[in-house]
Amino acid sequence: MSQKNYSPPYSITPQILKFVEQIGECLGRLDVVAPALVTPYLRRTNRIKTIQASLEIEGNTLNLEQVTAVLDGKRILGSMREVQEVRNAFQTYEKLDSLNPLEIKDLCAAHEEMMYGLDENPGHFRSGSVGIQRGADIVHIAPPAERIPQLMKDLLGWLSITDEHLLIASSVFHYEFEFIHPFMDGNGRLGRLWQTLILSHWKPVFTLLPIESIIRDQQKEYYAALRGSDNSGDSTLFVEFMLQALLDGLKDNLSLTDQVTDQVTDQVKRIVQALASRPKKALVLMKEFGLSHRQTFRENYLRPALHAGFIKMTHPDKPQSRNQQYRLTSKGRGLLS
Repeated sequence: MSQKNYSPPYSITPQILKFVEQIGECLGRLDVVAPALVTPYLRRTNRIKTIQASLEIEGNTLNLEQVTAVLDGKRILGSMREVQEVRNAFQTYEKLDSLNPLEIKDLCAAHEEMMYGLDENPGHFRSGSVGIQRGADIVHIAPPAERIPQLMKDLLGWLSITDEHLLIASSVFHYEFEFIHPFMDGNGRLGRLWQTLILSHWKPVFTLLPIESIIRDQQKEYYAALRGSDNSGDSTLFVEFMLQALLDGLKDNLSLTDQVTDQVTDQVKRIVQALASRPKKALVLMKEFGLSHRQTFRENYLRPALHAGFIKMTHPDKPQSRNQQYRLTSKGRGLLS
């Protein structure tokens, strides 16, 4: 089947339309609280949650604390393979910004990074037949290996020209990718990563959301949706499941960012108000706030305001300059108003 007339089978249900609308509303709210979401701490925390959850779905037994330790360069009690899976996944997610979701070569490069040292032929489509087993049952027989190059070309070709909303299109791609099962191993974790990549080209905030945690917590439903779509011959059921998972993930992060915003609001407001008239040095601000401990000022006032983008340095190229002052950004003036 050629790319010109290929279209994966699925239907648009009222539930799908409802999910798309609700996700849009959540994204609108995230635009308001985005500064809290993109702090280095929360970026790293969410990335680690994503990696741990994705690998747990595939049988990795390392918990969140152990995954964090591995990425901090600490030794843990765990198998060499599980540690390698963590390192590979982190490196792959860190390169998301450089990947094109429409390119087969980038898909293969991501697989090579993800499965380095874990697969006999990472970065290359499988050359043999494969079936997916759950317990004692074979739940899916993937298409023959010789069909994979054309199937993937058709799928990515459809993705590049479809007018479908990317929330739907990315979910359809995710299901079709798992159905094709183009690699011998690593298809689950790569399929989930690729949906994140597709969505991040629409809304960058999707690179920060630990959607994998939602899927991990609903793992039985995830596989049931895959099987249900296999049985029905289209991806509708799986699309509904993924949109629900995306919505749950967005709601969870809205709750988290609300908490973070609440924690820093009073301090951030004080520093924004103090800089309303002119730039000031840190020591001047500390004196105005009645503070004598530099670390307290940096951790509770200065850094949150800087990370949130409400203030910036007057000499950013020389952060330790004796003449360093802090002034409001346009975002800070917006908060002030």
